[in-house]
Amino acid sequence: MGNKVIVVGSSNTDMVITSPRIPAPGETILGGKFLMNPGGKGANQAVAAARLGGNVLFIARVGNDSLGAQAIGLYRAEGVDCSYITVDEKQPSGVALIMVDAKGENCISVAASANDTLMPSHIDAAVDRFDAGDIVMMQLETPLETVCHTAELASRMGLKVILNPAPARDLPDSLLRNLYMIVPNETEAEMLSGVKVTDAESARRAAEIIASKGVEIVLITMGRQGTFMFCGNKAEIIPSYPVKAVDTTAAGDTFCGALCVALSEGMDLERAVRFGNRAASISVTRPGAQASVPCRAELNDLD
Repeated sequence: MGNKVIVVGSSNTDMVITSPRIPAPGETILGGKFLMNPGGKGANQAVAAARLGGNVLFIARVGNDSLGAQAIGLYRAEGVDCSYITVDEKQPSGVALIMVDAKGENCISVAASANDTLMPSHIDAAVDRFDAGDIVMMQLETPLETVCHTAELASRMGLKVILNPAPARDLPDSLLRNLYMIVPNETEAEMLSGVKVTDAESARRAAEIIASKGVEIVLITMGRQGTFMFCGNKAEIIPSYPVKAVDTTAAGDTFCGALCVALSEGMDLERAVRFGNRAASISVTRPGAQASVPCRAELNDLD
């Protein structure tokens, strides 16, 4: 199955309502449709990587409830190694409430719950599964202490540490120095750099500032424009594939999962980014988070 991708992150259940538009504060909109789907940025990325052909280990926390048990069952069905998903006896499993409008844009509110109890000790318990050359993918829906600990440990062991800094927040330079790659969107890149990202020129300025803090590679996902790739002297936008978006939920997670698989298979950076763009472009044409992730054959059909 190729080299291993280790995803450290969140597991949620997404409760989704689609309606013509997202309501304003205090407003009620009738006539929406309800869906309940597995989600969480960590889980989305783990499932995306597995569905696209990766050998995936997922380290996470769920509650001792039906939502947690159901989630683990779904991950196993996707071929994800769940050996280090542990159960918190006090906190419920994480839940995300998602509103999606007719244009496919969304707003999300998350109750982290058990995700907030993923501690450095849980990473240490899995360290015998870390091998030099593995890729570690993380996000920011679990405690920052754990993200920093994982990055420092994995970097010291020779693993490639990739961070998707979402949801956006300030990050210590000590974390950035332990990253091989960071994958922010425009909003997250602005928070990290102070530069508002709107085009290739502003993306380059933002990427240069982020890279100066010690990150080797900066990829800024820019929606329909594509992905800005900054690595050494290489700085360019890798274009996305034109599609009609239905739901952008988990597009970034799909990109990240696909990117990890491509890198684990030895693809060069530009080809890996194109692989990620293709996966994300398919995902936005479908509703849901993990439900929207394509399988490997669908990407091969685009070759």
